[in-house]
Amino acid sequence: MAETRGVLLPAYVVADESASMSPYHQDLSGGLASLCNGLRAEPMIAAKVRLAILGFSDDVQVRQGMSDMRTVDRLPQLAMRGATNYGAAFADLLQRVPYDVQMMKNDGYKVHRPVVFFLSDGQPTDGQDWYGPHRTLVDRNALPVAPNIIACGIGTARAETMLQVATRQEFAFVALPSADIGRAIAEFFHALTASLIASGRAMADGNPTLVVNRPDQFRLAVDVV
Repeated sequence: MAETRGVLLPAYVVADESASMSPYHQDLSGGLASLCNGLRAEPMIAAKVRLAILGFSDDVQVRQGMSDMRTVDRLPQLAMRGATNYGAAFADLLQRVPYDVQMMKNDGYKVHRPVVFFLSDGQPTDGQDWYGPHRTLVDRNALPVAPNIIACGIGTARAETMLQVATRQEFAFVALPSADIGRAIAEFFHALTASLIASGRAMADGNPTLVVNRPDQFRLAVDVV
């Protein structure tokens, strides 16, 4: 039997690219840059993480496929457009996550349960149509590699919706009513980076644990509902 090359944590950033996010395009770009640079600054930790960047609106656009950030020399860019179709995001992940995990296994790695960091500034424009693909995505019986989902809402995104998206109550956050949206986006990416580094460090220490940090300027959604 071939020796395992190590254990990897697949991570997905799923960012709202709807038109309402247009005023915060620079904040999103800055947040992505800080995330990528933060991982590159920790090469031993980055070796344990694979990162994909997806933008969702009417559909999903791959801004960065699943990558080892130590080898990426181009920063991903989001593009603001269209509506806020949650169903498109979850239907895409339903196909993408199993494929990515299998590719890593084919390369000789063990794979930790994937994690999705979901950011939206509004309510889904597809009504309740997203419930079906989301339900299948998080069902570990239907999908053994079902990801953990951390959901962060800003703007008009509601706490109860983030609780429906997140896979655990403590994984659902909403920005404080007094929060500046641009700063909240920056804090989202700061917490995301810290979470991935801490999780990667735990894996390197032989104790694979998902660490989730609450972003500053956010509170638990369950405390709002």
